[in-house]
Amino acid sequence: MKTRVGVFFGGVSVEHEVSVISALQAIQAMNSEKYEAVPIYISKDRAWYTGEELLDIEAYKDLNQLLSTAQKVTMKSSDEGNIVLQKDPVPRFGKRIEAEIDVAFPIVHGTFGEDGVLQGFFELLNLPYVGCDVLSSASGMDKVTMKQILRDSSLPVLDYVWFYSSHWVEDSQDIVSMIEEKLGYPVIVKPANLGSSVGINKAENRDELEEAVEEAMEFTSKLLVEQMVQDMKEVNCSVLGDYEEVEASVIEEVLKSEEILSYEDKYQGGGGKNGDATKGMESTDRVIPAELSEDHTSEVQELAKDTFQILGCSGVSRIDFLIDQEKDVVYVNEINTIPGSLSFYLWEPAGKGYTTLTDQLIQLALKRKRERDKLVFSIDSNLFSMQSSEGTKGSKNGSKRQS
Repeated sequence: MKTRVGVFFGGVSVEHEVSVISALQAIQAMNSEKYEAVPIYISKDRAWYTGEELLDIEAYKDLNQLLSTAQKVTMKSSDEGNIVLQKDPVPRFGKRIEAEIDVAFPIVHGTFGEDGVLQGFFELLNLPYVGCDVLSSASGMDKVTMKQILRDSSLPVLDYVWFYSSHWVEDSQDIVSMIEEKLGYPVIVKPANLGSSVGINKAENRDELEEAVEEAMEFTSKLLVEQMVQDMKEVNCSVLGDYEEVEASVIEEVLKSEEILSYEDKYQGGGGKNGDATKGMESTDRVIPAELSEDHTSEVQELAKDTFQILGCSGVSRIDFLIDQEKDVVYVNEINTIPGSLSFYLWEPAGKGYTTLTDQLIQLALKRKRERDKLVFSIDSNLFSMQSSEGTKGSKNGSKRQS
């Protein structure tokens, strides 16, 4: 019997379309003799849909028409303990269950998908799922939290200042002064918890800094300002595995049309007329393998594996690095716990095809579920039966104070 894999994609973040591309690539790559892929599309208004219609990338050009033919569903645990997709609304007569799934494969980039929210839902359902767990997803998504964890583990990260938008509104000049004193110019302003280069800008002076912060605040309430490396090379490395065993992919150098890698650079091959958005991250202009010395290659791969395991990751992630070519220093820039196109193109040069990659990811998810099933999460006791009726009105230990 085939393993039924629910592939979740779409979502409410600004990376919605990228998620669709990544998911359809992964579904096409799955071993159809071993797995039955069940597409589960999450619309921008948070409704869930399934159906064969969702497998056609061309259908998304007319989204209203697509969703009118797809089946709207909700997900629940059945009385038998199976995870099912139930028609929404539930029909009074006829078939109520649209599909069942054995394992979840989330390919929802960005907010509410890559940040631990969806993973927490799967945990609540006791459903095995591909990729990072709640904590590692949340830590990887929040660039400030990630930097704090990595710096505490002595991994190299750029100096930074972070703050909330409410702090900026209350006293922007105090924050500006702190940035100028600690970092100087130029700096990079980023939303702390978004990906795909959304809301990121360079600032070379106070006016540009204020403008960049105001733009980033349109996307998030938590902001990060980093020291900018001017003579830099940007390289990425993917890591596959879990807390026990990991392997690093070949390294890519990402080519960009401007100083900062833009959304168009990532997903439209530099944004030119020949860019192909339907290829996702695969269309990015890049050099594989990156032209690095043996020392830098080894350093980047080891830092990538360390980052992955320190954050407690599982499945496949992509770690992005900045190399300061003037100082000859490598910095961990960020981690993508559900990378665009699942970084399959970084594994192919070493002979690991996309079908093999998806198989390993699903098997890692099932392995984690088996291990967690062995853990004790509750104690077989009834606190209420051990407490007297009088004690329930008193202090925590069930006794009353005597006057």
